[in-house]
Amino acid sequence: MDSVIYFIKSTLANEIAASGFPLIYKGEMNHQIMRSFAFMANRKIAEMNVPTATRKRVFHIMIECLQNITKHSDDYDEKDKQIGNGLFVVGKERDSFYIVTGNLISNNKVPILEQRLERLNNASPTQLKEMFMQQMVEGELNEKGGAGLGLIDIARKSKRKLYYHFVPYENNRHFFILAVTIPISAEEDDF
Repeated sequence: MDSVIYFIKSTLANEIAASGFPLIYKGEMNHQIMRSFAFMANRKIAEMNVPTATRKRVFHIMIECLQNITKHSDDYDEKDKQIGNGLFVVGKERDSFYIVTGNLISNNKVPILEQRLERLNNASPTQLKEMFMQQMVEGELNEKGGAGLGLIDIARKSKRKLYYHFVPYENNRHFFILAVTIPISAEEDDF
């Protein structure tokens, strides 16, 4: 775990030195924090003079990723299970934006999540749209309000493969890292 944290820290430090843009948050994630962080990131992105379609896409994916932390982190406030703990980073490279999230999940979720991510990564845009529509019709809300649409929507909107890694942690848990790349493009299709 320490080597992964070191890698993340050094990568982020290099990125901050190079561009000064990344917004980084680690800690409790609730609705209010999510709104504040999304507002700051959206304002920062608007200052960059990128196409509106890209801004919308980044904002949408950012909200989905933040909601995944609140809804699926296994490190949460015992009094309010809608408050998850995690790591969130949004930044810009030359021709794309990136979003990286990290949160603890129980070991039994790893194979299910890995299988789901592989299925999404191997799907065509048409198949992703069909998966989304099928989940809209057949999906059921879980105890935290999730309907299983988030990862499908992230894959659809990013138009890129989702990068992920599971780092073994203590107490039968893994630290789940998800990285999403969003190309800078003026295309408004499917938004």
